[in-house]
Amino acid sequence: MGNIITIAHQKGGVGKSTLAVNLALCFQDQLKIALVDTDLQGSLYHSREEFPGLEIVGANRLEDIADLPHDLVIVDTPPYLSNKLPNLFAQSNFILVPTKAGFFDVMAIRATLALVHEAQTINPQLKAGIALNMVKPRSSITADVADLLESLGTPLLRTRIHDRVSIARSSITSGILHSTDKKAIEEITSLAEEIVQLIIT
Repeated sequence: MGNIITIAHQKGGVGKSTLAVNLALCFQDQLKIALVDTDLQGSLYHSREEFPGLEIVGANRLEDIADLPHDLVIVDTPPYLSNKLPNLFAQSNFILVPTKAGFFDVMAIRATLALVHEAQTINPQLKAGIALNMVKPRSSITADVADLLESLGTPLLRTRIHDRVSIARSSITSGILHSTDKKAIEEITSLAEEIVQLIIT
């Protein structure tokens, strides 16, 4: 069984699916990757033809995820709290919780983090991190939100993903690695590297 990275936040519009596909593309040259879409809408699964080199699958049963014959499985979750999340978290090696730098987003993240902390009491080896995503440039609120996030008991990752058109469009342009936006590429690859370091340490 390979490593499982689950991307979760009960609030929609925080960029989970975009991060999921771009992280998967970062690893696909080195590892056998599966990207699993657990959202009933199946947005990622239905866009799989946009990424012919990436295996994107739907999850009929969460129990099947741990049996996938891949080095790394990245799981995208729906934009609401599901009773399936505790089981999914229990199978994971790392949980990534992306959030926008807004106070309402911080308030909404608490329920997801509560599930993460519960899973970590059962499996102390489970790692997790919050990633500031879709960050507005030169916004003074970001520092205040970062302070709040750091008080919630789950590490705030160093890498910040800024609000870039190239990243927003990446799900219809074969991924950010194929763009000419060097700063966006650096941010996504930096996030991938930071997650790997947290998993292996």
